[in-house]
Order: sequence, then C-alpha cells, then structure tokens
Amino acid sequence: MNAAAAELKKYKALIESADMERSRLLLEKAEAETEKKKAEAELQSFMDTEDSITDQYNKDLLEVQEEKKSVDQVNQNLKRELHDLQKKLQVKRAESDSLQRKFKIEAEIPVKTVKFARVLEREEGEEADDQVESVFTVTQRPSFVLKGGQAVITFEEEKVAEQILRLAKCSVTCDKSKMDVKPYSLTLDPSVKFEVHIQVSKKSIKFCNAPPTLPEERMRDRLELSFSRVSRGGGEVDKLEYDKHTGTGRVTFLNTGVAENLVHRGKFCVDTGSDVLVDVLPLYEYQLRKFQTYSGVPNRTVLLGGIQALMDEEDLQDHLEIHFQKPSNYGGEVENIKYVPDGTQLTAFFSEDITEKEQ
Repeated sequence: MNAAAAELKKYKALIESADMERSRLLLEKAEAETEKKKAEAELQSFMDTEDSITDQYNKDLLEVQEEKKSVDQVNQNLKRELHDLQKKLQVKRAESDSLQRKFKIEAEIPVKTVKFARVLEREEGEEADDQVESVFTVTQRPSFVLKGGQAVITFEEEKVAEQILRLAKCSVTCDKSKMDVKPYSLTLDPSVKFEVHIQVSKKSIKFCNAPPTLPEERMRDRLELSFSRVSRGGGEVDKLEYDKHTGTGRVTFLNTGVAENLVHRGKFCVDTGSDVLVDVLPLYEYQLRKFQTYSGVPNRTVLLGGIQALMDEEDLQDHLEIHFQKPSNYGGEVENIKYVPDGTQLTAFFSEDITEKEQ
C-alpha cells in the first residue's frame, strides 16, 4: 500500500509538473502570438511606409526630372541667346573698328613760314604771356571707295545728275556692243573737322637722356647748376624737376628767350662729374576742340555700276563720257569722270566745288 501511495503521489507530481509546463507553454505561445501579431503589424507598417516613401520618391524624381528638363531648356535658350549676342557683339566690334579706321587721322602738319607783322598791344597792367598759342584747323576731305566695274561721273549742272538718277538703267553703246549700267546716288564716307589748340611755353623745356650717375639730390643740383650757366646757353633757373627712373625732367627759367634758344639747339651739355649731352624738347600742351563729323551726298555726282570690261580702260571711259554728254541720253556737260576696271579699286576725294581722285 505504501508503495502504491508513493507511486500515486509520484504520478500526481508528474501531472502537476506537466500541467505547469503546459500552462507555461500556452503562456509562451500566447506571448509568441502577441509578438507575432506585433511584428506583423510593424512589418505591415514598414511596408506601408516603404510604399509611401517609394511613391514620394517616384513623385520627387519625376518633379526633379521635369525641373531638369526645364533647366536644360533654359540653358539651351541661354546658350542660343549668348551665341546670338556674341555674333551681335562681333558685328558691333567690326562696326566700331570700321568707324575708328574711318575717323583715325594720321598726318604731319606741314612746315609753315610765318611772317612777323607786329606786336600785339596790351592793356595797361596786363602781364605778358608765358606761352605761344597756335590754332590749327584740320579738315578731312570726304571720300568714297570705287570698286572694280564702277565709275563716278560729275556733271556741271545738278539737274543733269537728277535726270540720270531717275533712270532705272542706261544703255551705253561701245562700238558694236551695248551694255546696261545702273546709276546710283553716291553717299560719301563720314569725314571730320576739328581744331588743335597748342600752347608752347616760353620759359620751360623738357630734357631726356640724363642718366642718374649721381645720387638723386646731387644729380638735381648738378642739372640746375648746368642749366643756370649763361656760358653754356642757359639762364637763371626758377624750378627744376628730375625723374631718376626715366632720366627725364623739365626746367623753368625766370626769363623768356632761354628756353627758345635751347630748343633750337636741341642738345645741351650738363656737368655731372663728366659732360653728358642731353636732348632738349619744347614743353607744350594741346587740346582738341570743335570736333565735328559730317557726311553728305554730292548733288552733281552719280555712281555707275555694273560696267563690263568690253574694251580697254581709256576707251571705255571715253565711251561713257560721250554717252552721258548727249542730251538725248538725258545727259549734259561732264566736269569729271573716272572708271575703275575689274580687279582694282580707287579712293575718290571730294571738295566743295571740284572732285579729285587719288588711288
């Protein structure tokens, strides 16, 4: 009996242990189910978030692509606009260069013999000028470039040129041949007129080629001493400036006459420990005034174009002159004519009353 009771107790303990294990497993299963549902919910949330992020990404990507297309289009438009502006700039620069060439004048003013007439009377108390003033008027004659196959003809009367310009073409007979030439109105290239006002100092000069063989202060003192020596052609110095870097300077004398004499000589010997020959130049200022540009149309002159080289230059020019002299061809007395054959060009210069041509 004791053994059976012990066995029963043992089985009861096993059953209780199994029940507890079963309860524990059921509890763990329930917790696992809860964790599973929670994990599934989180997974679904992550999947929903991923879908949302993917949709937003695709939407943003589409917007970026559209914006990129728009920016690319703007860039292309800007590049085309930049290209057009660069072409316009090149055209404007070419026009500017052409105008600069037209208005650029480089000429030497001829030497003029000036006859002394009298000394200008000054009012009482008025001091003598320390400068010689001169005014030069520069006038550029208007011109026109004739190209090959063109001619320019000037009539004695303006009405004849007007008659010719009304014609669409002129049939000119050259021996056994005929050719049609077209008359054009002639527009001259722009010309300029201006005044150059020059003031030359009577008391001051410039000098150059004076190398700094001594310290600057001593060099300046030596120069002043040399220019003040009357025996060398100098005079009493009022002021002296010297630049050791360029070897140039200027001297102002107290009295007039000294500067003029030194400028005429062109050279002056200065003592800087050894004799140095410096160049002497006049000191002057100049101004450009009354600058005017103008262009016009010569009323008695006609440009002829489309001329064929049917014969040599002189014979063809004679036939043109004969044709346009005849009243039956609406012509009149010819003052001047010049034909330019193919392959050459010529510049015609105009004055107020006559036409001159230079090649």
